[in-house]
Amino acid sequence: MPKMKAHKASKGRIKLSPKGKLIRTQCGVRHLLTNRSPKRMRNLHKKTTTTTAGYLRMARLMMLAGQP
Repeated sequence: MPKMKAHKASKGRIKLSPKGKLIRTQCGVRHLLTNRSPKRMRNLHKKTTTTTAGYLRMARLMMLAGQP
């Protein structure tokens, strides 16, 4: 059976933390920013962890194929 390939798009967008959590950037900071408060924008620029179970499982499978 061949090796699983890493998902290239996920590899560029998501990083694994040392404890195995997925770290990603938040959406909503590209355009239409005038109606958002500075506090909201400041918090949106921070990285966050992904907690959806199905997404975690699939992303780990895809990413771990290309990482040690």
